Amino acid sequence: MVNLRRFFTFYLARQARLKAYLYARLIPKHFPIAYKLAVIMTLLISSGMILLGMVIVSNQTSLLQKQMNHFADTVVEQLADNSKELVMSDDILSLMVVISNLGAQDNILGAVIYSDDGKILASSGIIPSDEIYRLYNRSSEDKNKKDHFQLQWKTQSIEGHTLGATSYITPIKFQNIVAGHALITFSTAEIEQTVLEMIQAIIAATIIMIILGVFVSLHMGRRISKPLHSLMDASREISNGNYQYQIKERRNDELGNLTEALNRMADGLLEKTQVENAFSRYVSKNIAKEIMGNLEHIQLGGHHVEGSVIFADIVGFTELSEKHPAEKITSILNDYFSYISLASKMYQGTIDKYMGDCAMIVFGVPEQDKLHKLHAVYCAVMIQKLVERINNIRRNSNQLAVTFRIGINSGMMLAGNLGSTERMQYTVVGESVNLASRLQSIAKENQIIVSREFYDDPDIQWRLTAKEHKSIHLRGIQEEVSTYIVTDVIALYQDKMNEQIDEILRIKPAA
Repeated sequence: MVNLRRFFTFYLARQARLKAYLYARLIPKHFPIAYKLAVIMTLLISSGMILLGMVIVSNQTSLLQKQMNHFADTVVEQLADNSKELVMSDDILSLMVVISNLGAQDNILGAVIYSDDGKILASSGIIPSDEIYRLYNRSSEDKNKKDHFQLQWKTQSIEGHTLGATSYITPIKFQNIVAGHALITFSTAEIEQTVLEMIQAIIAATIIMIILGVFVSLHMGRRISKPLHSLMDASREISNGNYQYQIKERRNDELGNLTEALNRMADGLLEKTQVENAFSRYVSKNIAKEIMGNLEHIQLGGHHVEGSVIFADIVGFTELSEKHPAEKITSILNDYFSYISLASKMYQGTIDKYMGDCAMIVFGVPEQDKLHKLHAVYCAVMIQKLVERINNIRRNSNQLAVTFRIGINSGMMLAGNLGSTERMQYTVVGESVNLASRLQSIAKENQIIVSREFYDDPDIQWRLTAKEHKSIHLRGIQEEVSTYIVTDVIALYQDKMNEQIDEILRIKPAA
């Protein structure tokens, strides 16, 4: 029983997979609108022509049949009228002459004169079976019977072809006495041929209309789908970030309105991107993204996060600014800070702000980073190595060089929008931030100062080479702070860091 259940489960699953496979293979994923329109037009034209053809054939067949019945009734009545005296006088020879004259007509297959008891007195051409005469007699018992009676049947021609035939029979009356019966069999081939030709003409017209409809619908579909393809191309370009893409074609219909709306949307996205790019020049891209993504919820306030912060300050900046023009000092600051920005990106750091000659870099804010300590100290070492490389290049070209001093710390800090409702700034504050600033202030040129608590982190200590510095008393902090000077990363990571520095210098060659 279990095996049978497993078999049925396997069978049903296999059938489902087979149906899914056939569905995927037989039904295309993309079916152009021009082809859909062609299929719809073909179905509409075919259905309309078929219905129209059925109505026309039915009406024409009915009309032809009525004309034939009227003609046949007239002929058979004339035969009965011409034969009544001959039947009463039993003039068989004359009856044969009358019958032969009728049989010479093309659409008459045969004629028969019956006596009142059903015996054939004279005949010519094809003679139907006695069935029609028996049916005629049976109908005579009906009080509502008509004098004329007809029966459609099939017969064989001389060549062996099947012919459609309709026999008409009427009584031969003399002074209200039935002396016999006259029967004429007419060929229905002409009606059948006319109906066949009519059907063929309708089929030919239907095929022509379908072909014309397919071509017209394909042409219309392509004209309609052309602006749709333009809209698809525009949406693809916009989704790829090309907000400058514009649809040049102008239309005065619904597609034109959609085109204008898409162009306006692209303009809006371009303007938004330009604002974001301009905004990210004043704050970091991560912070700009955070703010632009929550425009409706911008308000004062923040939340506590664990992160790390670097303060990188130029040594002797006041003296430099007094000795050199402002334009030159501004150029130097922009040049060095550009390299510091590239170094911070290497380690997921965010430039919080530039404070004159000092850069404040945060890690783990606004995006969380479990390795914020490691990234911060690696970034600081890279900045000092990078500045040393840049200084060598600048000195070789007789340009002014500067040195940095760096303080690093980590811990809990408050991150968020601080300031007033009219002017606010996304930044981090707290004791951990203040300590990093104090550590930077006691550092000398080319030094990186960290606290003992920072250095004693087992995930940090073995990756660095450092030497114990001194215990210092910082304003606002009761206990003395033991400090270390970080000199480098361990040899295992030095080659990798030098490669990253080379990459930064390739991105922005030193001036």
